[in-house]
Amino acid sequence: MSEQTQKVEAIQEAPATDNHAEQRIPANRKRKLIGLTLIFLIIAMAFLLMYFLVWQHEESTDDAYVNGHLVQITPQITGTVQTVNVDDTQTVKAGQVLVSLDDSDMQLAFERAHHDLITAIRQNKQQTAQSAQARAQVIAQQAQLKRLQADLRRRESLAGTDAISAEELNHARDAVVEAQAQLKAIQGQETAAQAVIGNNVPLRQQPSVMTAISRLKSAWLDLQRTKIKAPVDGQIAKRNVQLGQKVATGSPLMAVVPLSNVWVDANFKESQLAKIRIGQPVKITADVYGSKVTYHGKVAGLSAGTGAAFSLLPAQNATGNWIKVVQRVPVRITLDPKELAAHPLRVGLSMDVEVNTRDQNGQDLTAVSNVGSADEMTPVDWTPINEMIEQIFAQYAS
Repeated sequence: MSEQTQKVEAIQEAPATDNHAEQRIPANRKRKLIGLTLIFLIIAMAFLLMYFLVWQHEESTDDAYVNGHLVQITPQITGTVQTVNVDDTQTVKAGQVLVSLDDSDMQLAFERAHHDLITAIRQNKQQTAQSAQARAQVIAQQAQLKRLQADLRRRESLAGTDAISAEELNHARDAVVEAQAQLKAIQGQETAAQAVIGNNVPLRQQPSVMTAISRLKSAWLDLQRTKIKAPVDGQIAKRNVQLGQKVATGSPLMAVVPLSNVWVDANFKESQLAKIRIGQPVKITADVYGSKVTYHGKVAGLSAGTGAAFSLLPAQNATGNWIKVVQRVPVRITLDPKELAAHPLRVGLSMDVEVNTRDQNGQDLTAVSNVGSADEMTPVDWTPINEMIEQIFAQYAS
C-alpha cells in the first residue's frame, strides 16, 4: 500500500474515533454526579441520625466557670501577729498552723487560773476540816450536856435532904443551862461551816472549785487560740496579714479555698433549661487542660437567680424600644471527686459543659431540695486540759 493510500484511510477513520469519545464523556459525568449525590445523601442521613439520636438530647454551653467555697480565716481573740507560716497559692492541711499570735498574756492568765484552782482545792479542804472540827465539838458538847443533865437529875433526887444544899442544886442547874447554850453556839458554827462547803457535796461539785475549773479551761482555750489553724484542706488565697499587726476578733486574715469541694456553674439560656433535669450526666472540659481531659459530673440544681453579671430589667435598642433580654441562669454541676483529685481545678477557670438530657425522670430544675451539706469544723480536743486537771486533783485533793 502506498503512503498516500495510508493517509486517506487515516483521515477516514478519525471521525469515527471522535464519535466514540463523545459518547463516553456524558456517561462518566453521569456516574460522577450520581456518586456525589449518594455521598451528600449519606452525609445528610448521618447528620439526621446524629440529631435524632444524640444532638437533640444535648444542651451545651461554653459560658461556665469553676466555683467553690471561700473559708475565711479570722482570729477568735485579739492579739499581735508573731508568725505567718503561709502565703498565697500555698496548699495547707486541716489543723495546720497558719498564723501565731503573741501568747505572753494568755500564758500568764493560764498560770493564774492554774494557781486559782489549786487555791480553791486547798481552801475547800480547810473548810472541810473546819466543818469536821465543828462537828467534833458538837459531839463533845452533847456528851458534856448529857453528863451535866445526869448529874442534875441525881442532885434533884436528893433535894429536901441533908445530902445536898439548895445552893449546890442551883449550881448544877446553871451548869446544864450553860452547857445547852454552848451546844447551840457550836451547832451554829457547824451549820455555818457546812453551808460554806455544802451538805455532802463532793469536792468536784463545789461552786468555788467548779468556777476555778471553768476559768482554767477558758484560759487554756484562749492560749490554744493564739495558734490559728486551717479548718479544712485547701489553698491559701487573699492573705491580708503581716508580722507585728494588731488583729481583732473576727478580722479577716486570709482565706482557704477547699479545692476538693469545687463545682461548675454553667450559665445556660432560659430556652435551654426545659429539658435539663437534676441528676442528668454531664461531660465537662476545662480550657486549662484542653480536650484531652474530660470530667464527668451531674446536674445538682438551679441557682436562686440569674448571675450578677446579667440584668433582670429589659433593655432598650437604639430607637428606644424595649426589647426582651435572654437571661442566662447558673446551673450547678457537681464533679467526680476522683477525677478532680487527678486533675485539680481552680476557682474561676473556664469550662465547656455538655448535658445529656435523654433521661427525663429526674426532678425539674425548679424543684427546691431541703437536703444540705453538713460543713463542720473539727471540735476542740479537751483531753490535754482534762488530764492536767486530773493531775491537780490527784496531787492536791488527796
